[in-house]
Amino acid sequence: MCIVYVVLVLYMRAGWMKLPVIKTKLVDVHSSVSVIIAARNEEQNIGRTLDCLMAQDFPKELLEIIVIDDHSTDRTGEIISSYADRGVKLIQLDEGSKLNSYKKFAIAKAIDASEGEIIITTDADCRMGPQWLSTIVHFMEANDLYMVSSPVSYNEEKSYFERLQTLEFLYLIGLGAAGIGNGNPTTCNGANLAYRKSVFFEMGGFKGIDDLASGDDELLLHKVAEKYADRIGFCKAQEAMVYTDAKENLAAFINQRRRWASKSTKYKDKRVVVLGVSIWLFNLALVANVLCFCWADLDAQKLILLSVLMKIGVELAFLYPVLRFAGRRALLFNLPMLSVLHSVYLVYIGILGNVGKYDWKGRSVK
Repeated sequence: MCIVYVVLVLYMRAGWMKLPVIKTKLVDVHSSVSVIIAARNEEQNIGRTLDCLMAQDFPKELLEIIVIDDHSTDRTGEIISSYADRGVKLIQLDEGSKLNSYKKFAIAKAIDASEGEIIITTDADCRMGPQWLSTIVHFMEANDLYMVSSPVSYNEEKSYFERLQTLEFLYLIGLGAAGIGNGNPTTCNGANLAYRKSVFFEMGGFKGIDDLASGDDELLLHKVAEKYADRIGFCKAQEAMVYTDAKENLAAFINQRRRWASKSTKYKDKRVVVLGVSIWLFNLALVANVLCFCWADLDAQKLILLSVLMKIGVELAFLYPVLRFAGRRALLFNLPMLSVLHSVYLVYIGILGNVGKYDWKGRSVK
């Protein structure tokens, strides 16, 4: 299993390297854009995100911003309303407790009300630079793409735990980009995702995946990839980066990753399933071997140590160019620690993410 994991990660590294780094320059864009944010109890963050959107170097006549207030019990709606004179549109949900996937419902409702040719989703706790929109839209137009995934990173970390999360998160973002580079899109992040509205409707929107709370990004990517894998791109540009925050504690981190893992039950592409199962089995075997290390004979101990070193080594080979692109190479010093902990949590989340319910924004969902 160790050899399989090494080959898989090297294959993904090749996919990342196939993607050219985009050098941004002043460009003209022609497509109208609707930026959509689903927000629930985000009074601490939504103002900062909207300020970033107000500062975009993008033609105002082509830009529409829609924020959906998902039953917030704080001042989120009030703060959004204060931006109405600057063109921000507010939609307030009043659906009670009858849904499992409020976020997909919110996004779909906003898309129905939108005027833009291109939909770009982000989250209520995100920050972006002034060339974010123009970079992504120009990349989409220049390459005649139907869907574009773009980089997301944590920043402003306050602890060692948050720095470990940043390293792990960039690994996931890199894997998503690498899949697109290899022509087999597998993952993306809804905090920085663009797609043509016409393609969203052609795919039937979220129909067929709307019974799951999560998956407004990744499962939609899979739907589009079934027909248009060659029209999906990754915007590998610093200016296209969106920044958000790591989780403050272990409980919040586990809950988030459990939510992300819950999407795996809906994967239709068997290649993605095989990839995920292979990685999970490798980590399960590695954890089991490490736990048995003290009772193993010398030869077995050497093989266990070799497996751990091979895992760290191949992850270093993959992460180095990803972190160089993100400007976070200093995080590589944390890789040995993360690599060991990563195996433990992957095994745990792989099981937990596919059973029972989890908490998301104060709701118990599945």
